[in-house]
Amino acid sequence: MSDLNSALASSVDLDKVKSNNNRVESLTSVVQNMVSEIVDNACKTLDSYMSLIDEILCDKNQPVSDEELEDFTLNLPSMLYTVSAAREGLKVKEDVSRAIYKDVYNRVREKAQGTVADKDTAADLAAQSEAITVIVLQRAVSTIKTREEAAWEMLNSVKKVLTRRTVELELSRQSGGSL
Repeated sequence: MSDLNSALASSVDLDKVKSNNNRVESLTSVVQNMVSEIVDNACKTLDSYMSLIDEILCDKNQPVSDEELEDFTLNLPSMLYTVSAAREGLKVKEDVSRAIYKDVYNRVREKAQGTVADKDTAADLAAQSEAITVIVLQRAVSTIKTREEAAWEMLNSVKKVLTRRTVELELSRQSGGSL
């Protein structure tokens, strides 16, 4: 194995590797910015509200009140509905972008000359921007879904705390009333 590594190391052009890494970093940054723009647009309100919830929950000087917990349980579902609708709209765009990618790929492949590999290469090159569009939308949908899931977890946790507090209040009323 070490012979294979030393043979590989002696034949690698490190300048090309660095250049490729720089290109990857640059393109990754572009894709991440595109994804962030889409996600921020879809999740702006939910993100702000989740940050507010986090601030309230992390405030050691003032415990979260029942009214705040009730507010969370009333507002989060509405925000989740809006984010879910945006995600579904993006899934439609993703489907359309995938169809466009396949159309471009297949048209170029059909007209390309040469071996099967030559045709595949020509089609891949011609459809690169369409492939990036598909990737951006896939990542955006995935990121939005992750944020939705986190908000659902927060909502479920808040509901559990409210339920626990309600049970404790009922128990204290019952034990206080029987004394």
